Amino acid sequence: MDHLFIINPAAGKGRSVQQLEEDLTRLAVHHQVFYTKQAGDACKIAERAAADGKPARLYACGGDGTLNEVVNGAAGHDFLAVTNVPMGTGNDFLKLFGPNYRSIFSNLEALAAGPQAAFDLMDCNGKLGLDVICAGVDARIAAGVHKYKRLKGVSGRWAYLLSLAEQVLVWGICRPMTVSMGADHWTQEPTAILCVCNGRHYGGGFMPVADAMPDDGVLDVLRVGKVSLPTFARLAGQYAKGLYWKYPALIRAYHGQEVSFSAREPITVVVDGEIMRDTTFTVRLSEKKVNFFYPAGASYSPCV
Repeated sequence: MDHLFIINPAAGKGRSVQQLEEDLTRLAVHHQVFYTKQAGDACKIAERAAADGKPARLYACGGDGTLNEVVNGAAGHDFLAVTNVPMGTGNDFLKLFGPNYRSIFSNLEALAAGPQAAFDLMDCNGKLGLDVICAGVDARIAAGVHKYKRLKGVSGRWAYLLSLAEQVLVWGICRPMTVSMGADHWTQEPTAILCVCNGRHYGGGFMPVADAMPDDGVLDVLRVGKVSLPTFARLAGQYAKGLYWKYPALIRAYHGQEVSFSAREPITVVVDGEIMRDTTFTVRLSEKKVNFFYPAGASYSPCV
């Protein structure tokens, strides 16, 4: 079996490329190394592996964005399996495996020999997501972080706080949106947050659905409607801990296979950290799956 390491040299503040290269010199299994130069390269490398038709394990060495690209290239091919070597700032998807995910997924020997499971995928207007898709103020904040990160001397934390202040205080929390999820339908109603979970973590510290599972054939969807700034501030911490069920009057939950939403103005949507903009979206459980491998002994079952 081929072992292909797809390395993003521009990945955040995690493990360094030099550290990874040193570890690879000691890796017993035969492997190949590829480096990305620009957005889309990781997906193309995975697509080439799919076209080869040979059994292979693909290691997305970077953050959630690198993992998303590799997943989009490998999805639907049973002879391929994907994992994530954490080199990003957050690596939110790997938090499924507990607080020690960085050390667990940095053990390349254990990773190479580990088991795999078929994980569900979300289809968002043709783009596949493995973890979380958001389309509310949280998505706008995440998109704004990139803008502020380009400013000299602005760290990741400050970029987030500046984007949060801009979106909440300047542009407002809610946007009118038409949303359909199961039997529930809202027409151009103010919407603060719309979140679709296949994984459990996003945004660096949010876990909206604590018992979400990536292999149960169900998408867990939360909608927060019109809320005031004080209510939003009070609710944010509870939402981040997965306690949505305590606030049925404010947060509507749906567990199914499809949600659609639209607006008169373009909606900012974030798919595993990747930004999309359009006026109409449908997110559904994809017919495709992706094999995800992990070290023996690691578990993605929730501790709730």
